[in-house]
Amino acid sequence: MQLFTTITSLVAAATCVSARGRPALPKREVGGVLICSGANATGACHYEVYSMTDCHNMPDGFSAATKTFAPDGDAFYCWPKVGQCDDICTSPTGCTFGAVSFYNPVKWDLSSIQWDRLIESFECRLNDTSSAA
Repeated sequence: MQLFTTITSLVAAATCVSARGRPALPKREVGGVLICSGANATGACHYEVYSMTDCHNMPDGFSAATKTFAPDGDAFYCWPKVGQCDDICTSPTGCTFGAVSFYNPVKWDLSSIQWDRLIESFECRLNDTSSAA
């Protein structure tokens, strides 16, 4: 009987301890981008959380030398651009190949579309959602 009481007490104590809430983890900020000199996140890498709607020049050492440009899995996308943020785009076809998100496989190897030597800046935006009325 004493063994049963001891086990019951231990189970009750463990339940009390596990019922206490764990401290909440801080929410990760939207806008994280992994930039690497090699394909598939190899070579020198830089990770930073970037603000939305602002143009960002590539970090030192990565301008026109980036094969991995991988946005986090949050609801945002980025447009890699030819030229620095202060440059004026004069290309009749535009100065980007389009949006890159977490789901775009080209993010792991920009050289597959010959953009590893072109990317010099980028701009990110939150995903837009709309609903039909």
